[in-house]
Amino acid sequence: MDRRRVSLHLSNADARRIFLAKQGLSRPRGALTKAGLLDLITEIGFVQVDSIATVERAHHHILFARNPTYRREHLTKLLEKDGELFEHWTHDAAIIPSAFFIYWKHRFAWENETLIDRWRKWREEGFEQQFDIVYQRIVAGGRIMSRDFETPRATPGGWWNWHPSKTALEYLWRTGKLAIAGRDGFQKIYDLTERVLPPRYYEGEISHAEFVDWACTSALDRLGFATHGEIAAFWDLVAPDEARAWVLANRDRLEEVLVTPADGGKPRASYALAGSAEPFAALPTPPSRLRVLSPFDPLLRDRNRAERLFGFSYRIEVFVPAHKRTFGYYVFPLLEGDRMIGRIDMKAERKDGTLDVRRLWLEPGVRASSGRLASLDAELTRLARFAGVESVRYLDGWNAPV
Repeated sequence: MDRRRVSLHLSNADARRIFLAKQGLSRPRGALTKAGLLDLITEIGFVQVDSIATVERAHHHILFARNPTYRREHLTKLLEKDGELFEHWTHDAAIIPSAFFIYWKHRFAWENETLIDRWRKWREEGFEQQFDIVYQRIVAGGRIMSRDFETPRATPGGWWNWHPSKTALEYLWRTGKLAIAGRDGFQKIYDLTERVLPPRYYEGEISHAEFVDWACTSALDRLGFATHGEIAAFWDLVAPDEARAWVLANRDRLEEVLVTPADGGKPRASYALAGSAEPFAALPTPPSRLRVLSPFDPLLRDRNRAERLFGFSYRIEVFVPAHKRTFGYYVFPLLEGDRMIGRIDMKAERKDGTLDVRRLWLEPGVRASSGRLASLDAELTRLARFAGVESVRYLDGWNAPV
Protein backbone atom coordinates (compact mmCIF):
# COMPACT_ATOMS: atom_id res chain seq x y z
CA MET A 1 0.00 0.00 0.00
CA ASP A 2 1.32 3.41 -1.00
CA ARG A 3 1.02 5.59 2.13
CA ARG A 4 0.87 8.68 -0.08
CA ARG A 5 -2.51 7.45 -1.27
CA VAL A 6 -3.94 6.88 2.21
CA SER A 7 -7.08 9.00 2.40
CA LEU A 8 -8.49 7.97 5.76
CA HIS A 9 -7.05 7.40 9.23
CA LEU A 10 -9.31 5.63 11.69
CA SER A 11 -8.82 5.87 15.42
CA ASN A 12 -9.39 2.68 17.33
CA ALA A 13 -12.63 4.07 18.78
CA ASP A 14 -13.92 4.90 15.29
CA ALA A 15 -12.85 1.51 13.93
CA ARG A 16 -14.75 -0.28 16.70
CA ARG A 17 -17.81 1.91 16.16
CA ILE A 18 -17.81 1.24 12.41
CA PHE A 19 -17.39 -2.51 12.74
CA LEU A 20 -20.05 -2.83 15.44
CA ALA A 21 -22.52 -0.90 13.30
CA LYS A 22 -21.70 -2.96 10.22
CA GLN A 23 -22.32 -6.12 12.23
CA GLY A 24 -25.79 -5.02 13.33
CA LEU A 25 -24.87 -4.34 16.94
CA SER A 26 -25.75 -0.64 16.89
CA ARG A 27 -29.33 -0.97 15.67
CA PRO A 28 -32.22 0.59 17.61
CA ARG A 29 -34.13 -1.80 19.86
CA GLY A 30 -37.61 -1.43 18.33
CA ALA A 31 -39.81 -4.46 17.74
CA LEU A 32 -38.22 -6.77 15.17
CA THR A 33 -40.74 -7.89 12.56
CA LYS A 34 -40.25 -10.83 10.21
CA ALA A 35 -39.31 -8.43 7.41
CA GLY A 36 -36.98 -6.62 9.78
CA LEU A 37 -35.31 -9.92 10.65
CA LEU A 38 -34.63 -10.61 6.98
CA ASP A 39 -33.17 -7.11 6.65
CA LEU A 40 -30.94 -7.72 9.67
CA ILE A 41 -29.56 -11.01 8.34
CA THR A 42 -29.02 -9.43 4.93
CA GLU A 43 -27.21 -6.53 6.58
CA ILE A 44 -24.75 -8.71 8.48
CA GLY A 45 -24.54 -11.29 5.67
CA PHE A 46 -25.09 -14.61 7.42
CA VAL A 47 -25.75 -16.19 10.80
CA GLN A 48 -23.70 -19.20 11.83
CA VAL A 49 -25.51 -22.41 12.78
CA ASP A 50 -24.16 -24.67 15.50
CA SER A 51 -25.63 -27.63 17.35
CA ILE A 52 -24.36 -26.74 20.84
CA ALA A 53 -27.17 -25.44 23.06
CA THR A 54 -25.42 -24.77 26.36
CA VAL A 55 -27.74 -21.79 26.73
CA GLU A 56 -29.30 -21.35 23.27
CA ARG A 57 -28.28 -22.39 19.78
CA ALA A 58 -25.83 -19.99 18.15
CA HIS A 59 -28.10 -18.61 15.43
CA HIS A 60 -30.83 -17.69 17.88
CA HIS A 61 -28.38 -16.15 20.32
CA ILE A 62 -26.65 -14.10 17.62
CA LEU A 63 -29.96 -12.56 16.56
CA PHE A 64 -31.16 -12.04 20.14
CA ALA A 65 -27.98 -10.10 20.94
CA ARG A 66 -28.87 -7.63 18.19
CA ASN A 67 -32.52 -7.29 19.14
CA PRO A 68 -34.07 -8.91 22.23
CA THR A 69 -37.50 -8.86 20.56
CA TYR A 70 -36.25 -11.44 18.02
CA ARG A 71 -38.74 -14.29 17.57
CA ARG A 72 -37.62 -17.78 16.55
CA GLU A 73 -40.83 -18.43 14.61
CA HIS A 74 -39.98 -15.58 12.23
CA LEU A 75 -36.69 -17.28 11.37
CA THR A 76 -38.46 -20.61 10.87
CA LYS A 77 -41.00 -19.04 8.48
CA LEU A 78 -38.30 -17.25 6.48
CA LEU A 79 -36.37 -20.53 6.17
CA GLU A 80 -39.08 -23.16 5.83
CA LYS A 81 -42.14 -21.38 4.45
CA ASP A 82 -41.07 -18.29 2.53
CA GLY A 83 -37.78 -19.54 1.09
CA GLU A 84 -36.19 -16.15 1.84
CA LEU A 85 -33.27 -17.79 3.65
CA PHE A 86 -31.28 -20.94 2.96
CA GLU A 87 -28.68 -22.97 4.82
CA HIS A 88 -25.25 -23.60 3.41
CA TRP A 89 -21.59 -22.92 4.09
CA THR A 90 -19.55 -19.77 4.53
CA HIS A 91 -16.56 -20.59 6.73
CA ASP A 92 -18.98 -22.92 8.51
CA ALA A 93 -22.66 -23.89 8.32
CA ALA A 94 -24.76 -20.73 8.16
CA ILE A 95 -28.15 -19.20 7.41
CA ILE A 96 -27.86 -16.98 4.33
CA PRO A 97 -30.30 -14.73 2.43
CA SER A 98 -31.71 -16.58 -0.60
CA ALA A 99 -31.05 -13.47 -2.67
CA PHE A 100 -27.39 -14.56 -2.50
CA PHE A 101 -28.07 -18.11 -3.72
CA ILE A 102 -26.99 -17.31 -7.27
CA TYR A 103 -23.46 -16.60 -6.01
CA TRP A 104 -23.34 -19.89 -4.09
CA LYS A 105 -23.73 -21.72 -7.39
CA HIS A 106 -20.03 -21.05 -7.89
CA ARG A 107 -19.30 -22.64 -4.52
CA PHE A 108 -21.39 -25.66 -5.54
CA ALA A 109 -19.17 -26.15 -8.58
CA TRP A 110 -16.06 -26.00 -6.40
CA GLU A 111 -17.58 -28.44 -3.88
CA ASN A 112 -18.40 -30.84 -6.71
CA GLU A 113 -14.76 -30.91 -7.77
CA THR A 114 -13.29 -31.37 -4.30
CA LEU A 115 -15.74 -33.52 -2.33
CA ILE A 116 -16.05 -36.35 -4.78
CA ASP A 117 -12.29 -36.95 -4.72
CA ARG A 118 -12.06 -36.59 -0.94
CA TRP A 119 -14.85 -39.03 -0.23
CA ARG A 120 -13.84 -41.53 -2.89
CA LYS A 121 -10.72 -42.30 -0.87
CA TRP A 122 -12.58 -43.73 2.10
CA ARG A 123 -15.92 -44.97 0.70
CA GLU A 124 -16.28 -48.47 -0.64
CA GLU A 125 -16.15 -49.06 -4.38
CA GLY A 126 -19.27 -47.93 -6.15
CA PHE A 127 -20.41 -45.51 -3.45
CA GLU A 128 -21.14 -42.84 -6.07
CA GLN A 129 -24.04 -44.97 -7.33
CA GLN A 130 -25.71 -44.26 -4.01
CA PHE A 131 -25.81 -40.56 -4.88
CA ASP A 132 -28.18 -41.19 -7.77
CA ILE A 133 -30.27 -43.68 -5.78
CA VAL A 134 -30.79 -41.15 -2.98
CA TYR A 135 -31.48 -38.33 -5.43
CA GLN A 136 -34.11 -40.31 -7.32
CA ARG A 137 -35.79 -41.33 -4.08
CA ILE A 138 -36.19 -37.66 -3.16
CA VAL A 139 -37.41 -36.81 -6.67
CA ALA A 140 -40.15 -39.41 -6.30
CA GLY A 141 -40.94 -39.20 -2.61
CA GLY A 142 -40.08 -35.70 -1.46
CA ARG A 143 -38.54 -34.58 1.80
CA ILE A 144 -36.26 -36.95 3.65
CA MET A 145 -33.84 -37.19 6.56
CA SER A 146 -30.73 -39.28 7.05
CA ARG A 147 -32.53 -41.47 9.58
CA ASP A 148 -35.10 -42.45 6.92
CA PHE A 149 -32.49 -44.76 5.43
CA GLU A 150 -31.66 -48.08 7.02
CA THR A 151 -28.25 -47.76 8.59
CA PRO A 152 -27.21 -51.09 10.12
CA ARG A 153 -23.52 -50.24 9.79
CA ALA A 154 -23.70 -46.68 11.05
CA THR A 155 -21.49 -45.79 14.00
CA PRO A 156 -21.27 -42.57 15.98
CA GLY A 157 -18.70 -39.97 14.99
CA GLY A 158 -17.84 -37.50 12.28
CA TRP A 159 -18.17 -37.58 8.50
CA TRP A 160 -15.73 -40.50 8.28
CA ASN A 161 -18.38 -42.69 9.92
CA TRP A 162 -21.29 -41.61 7.73
CA HIS A 163 -23.21 -44.37 6.03
CA PRO A 164 -23.39 -44.15 2.20
CA SER A 165 -26.86 -42.56 2.16
CA LYS A 166 -25.82 -39.85 4.62
CA THR A 167 -22.75 -39.21 2.49
CA ALA A 168 -24.99 -38.91 -0.56
CA LEU A 169 -27.35 -36.46 1.17
CA GLU A 170 -24.48 -34.25 2.30
CA TYR A 171 -22.81 -34.34 -1.10
CA LEU A 172 -26.05 -33.47 -2.90
CA TRP A 173 -26.66 -30.62 -0.45
CA ARG A 174 -23.12 -29.28 -0.57
CA THR A 175 -23.26 -29.23 -4.38
CA GLY A 176 -26.63 -27.46 -4.52
CA LYS A 177 -28.86 -30.23 -5.83
CA LEU A 178 -30.63 -30.48 -2.48
CA ALA A 179 -31.53 -27.81 0.05
CA ILE A 180 -32.46 -27.96 3.70
CA ALA A 181 -36.23 -27.67 3.85
CA GLY A 182 -36.38 -27.65 7.65
CA ARG A 183 -35.09 -29.40 10.72
CA ASP A 184 -36.51 -31.97 13.12
CA GLY A 185 -34.74 -31.12 16.35
CA PHE A 186 -31.41 -30.36 14.79
CA GLN A 187 -31.51 -33.05 12.09
CA LYS A 188 -31.68 -31.75 8.54
CA ILE A 189 -34.69 -32.36 6.32
CA TYR A 190 -33.62 -32.44 2.66
CA ASP A 191 -35.56 -31.77 -0.52
CA LEU A 192 -34.83 -30.74 -4.10
CA THR A 193 -33.54 -27.19 -4.18
CA GLU A 194 -36.18 -26.14 -6.71
CA ARG A 195 -38.88 -27.24 -4.27
CA VAL A 196 -37.40 -25.24 -1.39
CA LEU A 197 -36.38 -21.93 -2.97
CA PRO A 198 -38.58 -19.61 -5.06
CA PRO A 199 -37.65 -19.62 -8.77
CA ARG A 200 -36.46 -15.99 -8.61
CA TYR A 201 -33.60 -17.19 -6.41
CA TYR A 202 -33.02 -20.64 -7.83
CA GLU A 203 -32.87 -19.67 -11.51
CA GLY A 204 -30.23 -17.61 -13.29
CA GLU A 205 -26.47 -17.65 -13.71
CA ILE A 206 -23.67 -15.12 -13.38
CA SER A 207 -20.12 -15.10 -14.67
CA HIS A 208 -17.15 -15.95 -12.49
CA ALA A 209 -15.96 -12.34 -12.71
CA GLU A 210 -19.34 -11.09 -11.47
CA PHE A 211 -19.21 -13.65 -8.67
CA VAL A 212 -15.77 -12.54 -7.49
CA ASP A 213 -16.75 -8.87 -7.68
CA TRP A 214 -19.87 -9.46 -5.58
CA ALA A 215 -18.04 -11.62 -3.04
CA CYS A 216 -15.35 -8.99 -2.49
CA THR A 217 -17.54 -5.88 -2.65
CA SER A 218 -20.22 -7.26 -0.35
CA ALA A 219 -17.64 -8.54 2.14
CA LEU A 220 -15.88 -5.19 2.30
CA ASP A 221 -19.19 -3.40 2.76
CA ARG A 222 -20.03 -5.61 5.76
CA LEU A 223 -16.58 -5.28 7.29
CA GLY A 224 -16.30 -1.53 6.70
CA PHE A 225 -12.55 -1.77 6.21
CA ALA A 226 -10.39 -4.83 5.58
CA THR A 227 -7.25 -6.32 4.10
CA HIS A 228 -7.55 -8.55 1.05
CA GLY A 229 -7.18 -11.58 3.35
CA GLU A 230 -10.06 -10.43 5.53
CA ILE A 231 -12.16 -9.80 2.42
CA ALA A 232 -11.56 -13.38 1.24
CA ALA A 233 -12.25 -14.86 4.68
CA PHE A 234 -15.60 -13.13 5.22
CA TRP A 235 -17.72 -15.37 2.98
CA ASP A 236 -15.00 -17.97 2.38
CA LEU A 237 -16.08 -17.98 -1.26
CA VAL A 238 -12.93 -16.67 -2.94
CA ALA A 239 -9.25 -17.38 -2.32
CA PRO A 240 -6.92 -14.70 -0.90
CA ASP A 241 -5.12 -14.39 -4.23
CA GLU A 242 -8.45 -13.74 -5.97
CA ALA A 243 -9.25 -11.04 -3.41
CA ARG A 244 -5.79 -9.53 -3.88
CA ALA A 245 -6.27 -9.46 -7.65
CA TRP A 246 -9.70 -7.87 -7.17
CA VAL A 247 -8.20 -5.12 -4.99
CA LEU A 248 -5.52 -4.38 -7.60
CA ALA A 249 -8.07 -4.30 -10.42
CA ASN A 250 -10.48 -2.04 -8.53
CA ARG A 251 -8.23 0.61 -7.02
CA ASP A 252 -10.45 3.36 -8.46
CA ARG A 253 -13.39 1.98 -6.40
CA LEU A 254 -11.40 1.72 -3.18
CA GLU A 255 -9.58 3.98 -0.81
CA GLU A 256 -6.70 3.09 1.46
CA VAL A 257 -7.13 3.50 5.19
CA LEU A 258 -4.95 3.15 8.27
CA VAL A 259 -6.64 1.56 11.28
CA THR A 260 -5.27 2.11 14.77
CA PRO A 261 -5.25 -1.11 16.83
CA ALA A 262 -6.50 -1.39 20.42
CA ASP A 263 -2.97 -1.40 21.82
CA GLY A 264 -2.20 1.92 20.14
CA GLY A 265 0.55 0.34 18.05
CA LYS A 266 1.36 0.69 14.38
CA PRO A 267 -1.78 1.38 12.30
CA ARG A 268 -2.84 -1.47 10.04
CA ALA A 269 -3.16 -0.76 6.33
CA SER A 270 -6.58 -1.72 4.97
CA TYR A 271 -9.07 -0.83 2.24
CA ALA A 272 -12.55 0.66 2.26
CA LEU A 273 -15.02 1.44 -0.49
CA ALA A 274 -14.32 4.84 -2.04
CA GLY A 275 -16.10 7.74 -0.39
CA SER A 276 -16.47 5.95 2.94
CA ALA A 277 -15.51 8.85 5.21
CA GLU A 278 -18.95 10.48 5.25
CA PRO A 279 -20.95 7.22 5.60
CA PHE A 280 -18.57 6.08 8.36
CA ALA A 281 -19.10 9.33 10.26
CA ALA A 282 -22.87 8.88 10.07
CA LEU A 283 -22.86 5.37 11.57
CA PRO A 284 -24.35 5.22 15.08
CA THR A 285 -22.52 4.38 18.27
CA PRO A 286 -23.52 1.09 19.91
CA PRO A 287 -25.83 1.18 22.93
CA SER A 288 -24.05 1.37 26.26
CA ARG A 289 -25.84 -1.64 27.71
CA LEU A 290 -24.04 -4.87 28.49
CA ARG A 291 -24.67 -7.83 26.18
CA VAL A 292 -23.71 -11.48 26.23
CA LEU A 293 -22.56 -12.64 22.80
CA SER A 294 -22.58 -16.11 21.34
CA PRO A 295 -19.13 -17.72 21.01
CA PHE A 296 -19.97 -17.86 17.28
CA ASP A 297 -20.98 -14.22 16.95
CA PRO A 298 -19.77 -12.80 13.62
CA LEU A 299 -18.17 -9.88 15.47
CA LEU A 300 -15.57 -12.34 16.78
CA ARG A 301 -15.42 -14.87 13.94
CA ASP A 302 -12.09 -13.49 12.74
CA ARG A 303 -10.24 -13.89 16.06
CA ASN A 304 -7.16 -11.95 14.94
CA ARG A 305 -9.19 -8.99 13.69
CA ALA A 306 -11.21 -8.96 16.93
CA GLU A 307 -8.03 -8.96 18.99
CA ARG A 308 -6.57 -6.05 17.01
CA LEU A 309 -9.75 -3.96 17.24
CA PHE A 310 -10.89 -4.78 20.78
CA GLY A 311 -7.74 -6.00 22.50
CA PHE A 312 -9.71 -9.13 23.35
CA SER A 313 -8.16 -12.56 22.92
CA TYR A 314 -10.92 -15.12 22.54
CA ARG A 315 -10.87 -18.79 21.60
CA ILE A 316 -13.56 -21.47 21.83
CA GLU A 317 -12.27 -24.33 24.00
CA VAL A 318 -14.90 -26.94 23.17
CA PHE A 319 -12.31 -29.23 21.62
CA VAL A 320 -9.59 -28.51 24.19
CA PRO A 321 -9.17 -31.23 26.85
CA ALA A 322 -10.73 -30.07 30.11
CA HIS A 323 -7.44 -29.94 32.03
CA LYS A 324 -5.89 -27.69 29.36
CA ARG A 325 -8.67 -25.10 29.13
CA THR A 326 -7.87 -21.55 30.17
CA PHE A 327 -11.50 -20.69 30.86
CA GLY A 328 -14.14 -23.33 30.09
CA TYR A 329 -15.97 -25.57 27.63
CA TYR A 330 -18.32 -22.92 26.22
CA VAL A 331 -17.58 -19.44 27.53
CA PHE A 332 -19.56 -16.39 26.40
CA PRO A 333 -17.94 -13.03 25.53
CA LEU A 334 -19.29 -9.86 27.18
CA LEU A 335 -19.79 -6.67 25.16
CA GLU A 336 -20.41 -3.36 26.94
CA GLY A 337 -20.91 -0.41 24.65
CA ASP A 338 -18.00 -0.64 22.23
CA ARG A 339 -15.70 -2.67 24.52
CA MET A 340 -15.23 -6.36 25.15
CA ILE A 341 -15.09 -6.42 28.95
CA GLY A 342 -14.89 -10.10 29.84
CA ARG A 343 -16.36 -13.56 29.52
CA ILE A 344 -18.74 -15.73 31.46
CA ASP A 345 -19.16 -19.50 31.90
CA MET A 346 -22.81 -20.47 32.29
CA LYS A 347 -25.32 -23.14 31.35
CA ALA A 348 -29.10 -23.39 31.12
CA GLU A 349 -30.17 -26.19 33.47
CA ARG A 350 -33.61 -26.80 32.04
CA LYS A 351 -34.62 -29.45 34.57
CA ASP A 352 -34.05 -26.93 37.36
CA GLY A 353 -35.36 -23.98 35.36
CA THR A 354 -32.21 -21.97 35.99
CA LEU A 355 -29.41 -20.27 34.11
CA ASP A 356 -26.41 -21.31 36.20
CA VAL A 357 -23.50 -18.88 36.29
CA ARG A 358 -20.33 -20.76 37.07
CA ARG A 359 -17.62 -18.15 36.65
CA LEU A 360 -17.08 -14.56 35.53
CA TRP A 361 -13.79 -13.20 34.23
CA LEU A 362 -13.45 -9.46 33.61
CA GLU A 363 -10.69 -8.04 31.45
CA PRO A 364 -7.75 -6.27 33.14
CA GLY A 365 -8.77 -2.79 34.21
CA VAL A 366 -12.52 -3.57 34.18
CA ARG A 367 -14.03 -3.22 37.64
CA ALA A 368 -16.76 -5.46 39.03
CA SER A 369 -18.72 -2.39 40.15
CA SER A 370 -22.21 -2.73 41.56
CA GLY A 371 -23.63 -0.94 38.52
CA ARG A 372 -21.86 -3.23 36.08
CA LEU A 373 -22.92 -6.37 37.95
CA ALA A 374 -26.50 -5.10 38.03
CA SER A 375 -26.35 -4.58 34.25
CA LEU A 376 -24.98 -8.09 33.84
CA ASP A 377 -27.75 -9.53 35.99
CA ALA A 378 -30.40 -7.71 33.93
CA GLU A 379 -28.92 -9.10 30.71
CA LEU A 380 -28.69 -12.61 32.12
CA THR A 381 -32.30 -12.40 33.24
CA ARG A 382 -33.35 -11.46 29.68
CA LEU A 383 -31.23 -14.26 28.26
CA ALA A 384 -32.64 -16.78 30.75
CA ARG A 385 -36.19 -15.97 29.67
CA PHE A 386 -35.16 -16.28 26.04
CA ALA A 387 -33.57 -19.68 26.73
CA GLY A 388 -36.77 -20.87 28.43
CA VAL A 389 -35.66 -20.94 32.06
CA GLU A 390 -37.13 -18.98 34.93
CA SER A 391 -34.22 -17.51 36.85
CA VAL A 392 -30.49 -16.89 37.11
CA ARG A 393 -28.59 -18.90 39.71
CA TYR A 394 -25.09 -17.82 40.74
CA LEU A 395 -23.00 -20.80 41.84
CA ASP A 396 -20.41 -20.65 44.58
CA GLY A 397 -17.22 -18.96 43.45
CA TRP A 398 -18.79 -17.40 40.34
CA ASN A 399 -17.12 -14.05 40.99
CA ALA A 400 -13.96 -15.24 42.68
CA PRO A 401 -10.91 -13.05 42.05
CA VAL A 402 -8.57 -14.25 39.33
